[in-house]
Amino acid sequence: MIDQLVFVDVCAGAGGLASGLESAGFSPALLLDNKSQACETLLANRPQWNVVCEDLIDFLPEEHPEALDVDLLSAGLPRVKASAAVGRGDSEPELRLLKAAVYLVHAVQPRALLLENLPALVDSPVYADVRSFIEDELAHLGYGCHWFVLNAADFGVPQERLQGVLVALRRPWFHAFAPPPRTVSEHVSAGRALRRSMGARGWPEADAWADQARSVAPTVVGGSDNRGGPDLGPSGTKRAWARMGVNAGAFADEVPGPDYVWPRSSNVAEMLKITVDQAAVLQAFPPEWRITGRKTARYRQIGHATPPPVGRALGGAISAALRSPAGARARGETAPPIAGYTSSP
Repeated sequence: MIDQLVFVDVCAGAGGLASGLESAGFSPALLLDNKSQACETLLANRPQWNVVCEDLIDFLPEEHPEALDVDLLSAGLPRVKASAAVGRGDSEPELRLLKAAVYLVHAVQPRALLLENLPALVDSPVYADVRSFIEDELAHLGYGCHWFVLNAADFGVPQERLQGVLVALRRPWFHAFAPPPRTVSEHVSAGRALRRSMGARGWPEADAWADQARSVAPTVVGGSDNRGGPDLGPSGTKRAWARMGVNAGAFADEVPGPDYVWPRSSNVAEMLKITVDQAAVLQAFPPEWRITGRKTARYRQIGHATPPPVGRALGGAISAALRSPAGARARGETAPPIAGYTSSP
């Protein structure tokens, strides 16, 4: 039996994926991110973690031997653009990071690779060149690819959040892997998730607001670092929030107090705003997980994160494959390169 599974997480951000993998029984050998605020957040929560604040493009794994020959290499990568294609979009930073993560497999030699990105990466014709590049590169190294899409709401996250996932494993672990099944039978609504925090300062109408916010929240997006202050997303997302009585154009500094009168108005400007801490609840971060920085920096980290319950579910599925009887027999052995194989949703 494998006592402890070890992983390396690149583009680690605020640690949503890493904390989920940790709860699934993985221990990080190294976490990498190029933003100092994200590195500060990681260390604020796990001072013992080995956090390297450096760009993935410049990262040299040979300078970090603890990152080599691990069980899992994971990456919650910035979303690639819809125009991305290998050979004509290489100047796009998101695509460069995606390719760098794949190339990192050469040096790290993990037993499994986990990449999380936008759903269209899994099956859209727009990304056919990108998928072919990834599959060809990994097949050369002896990995097979499982592509699938998950909805975070199926794992208890109070948010409609579709995520494209690639799990690649070496033989024989590939055949022992199956995507994680949903963990909840009923989605958690935004009202149910935020009910307690809405009433934390004694707002008497917190329950009434929560009762009418019966839908899961729209996708929480962090937005671009080049934009101004934080908001809850594009116009369609704002309209969905307005139907739940929330002004999604900005964040409040605190939840409503005992004297706040809910206007119950169709005028968005008069609607209440949620706080950045409540955005973290919608991403299902553990209550004790502290996101550092000022309001905009905190929300960017939250919105860009992989919800920890999704990380936990993916980690559990990968752990089951690596701990399977076939995988246990092969652990420590070197498998020869094999022809590529792909599992799609």
